[in-house]
Amino acid sequence: MIAIVILLVISITAVAWIVSSQWRLNRQRNIITSKPFPTQWRHILKKRFPYFKAMPTDLQLQLKKHIQIFINEKQFVGCDGFEINDEVKVTIAAQACLLLLNRKTNYYPKLKQILVYPSAFIVEKNRTDLAGVQSSQRNVLLGESWEYGKVVLSWNSTIEGAADPFDGSNVVIHEFAHQLDQEDGTANGAPPLRDITSYRSWSSTLGQEFKQLQYCAQQHIPSLFNYYGATNPAEFFAVISETFFERPVEFYQQHQQLYKELSQFYQLDPINWH
Repeated sequence: MIAIVILLVISITAVAWIVSSQWRLNRQRNIITSKPFPTQWRHILKKRFPYFKAMPTDLQLQLKKHIQIFINEKQFVGCDGFEINDEVKVTIAAQACLLLLNRKTNYYPKLKQILVYPSAFIVEKNRTDLAGVQSSQRNVLLGESWEYGKVVLSWNSTIEGAADPFDGSNVVIHEFAHQLDQEDGTANGAPPLRDITSYRSWSSTLGQEFKQLQYCAQQHIPSLFNYYGATNPAEFFAVISETFFERPVEFYQQHQQLYKELSQFYQLDPINWH
């Protein structure tokens, strides 16, 4: 009888701890955002993230709070001798948190670490063909998003993407769009939407536009979107997210329905910032 009571108490305690974990996390986040945004970080935003100046004041305030939480919760790791400092953290966090504005967010819950290389890095992948023959392939990358808690970035590419906020190319936005896509499993171009009724329109619109980009890539027809987006639906979502934030006017003019889908998903309309 005593053993049953002890087990019951332990079970209730465990459940209470799990249930209260989000409350404790939110409380910690409120403490973090109640502190003033560091002056040094404001200087870094001004130096490395010119996009910030174009944003409405309310979104600037949101972004700064998101940056504080992101930096507090994520681990930054320098690779190949690269040194992590506040400039690196703020520059990456600012771009990553653009994707979280105006949305209920848990700050990329699967993400634990951001690995930063000084420049492009090499990833070696093992492949097995249909005959069972294994081979090794070395790829030179600027960024990569892993399903199991990591994003890998090139610092050179990170600051280049931030320096020109209107060229439609941003490796941080690209990789963190993958993180959003991976929140409900494997990246497939369909991140968690606000309600189940949104998936039909999302699937129809993005499916048609994806096929159109594939056709443009095959026929070498100029497109607003990088041909890399024609690789698969996951890459398509990441590529159009870059364009949505950095070239919204052309995006809306040329792909109005697709723009509306992303605007509804991100709860933003960056046309007004440009």
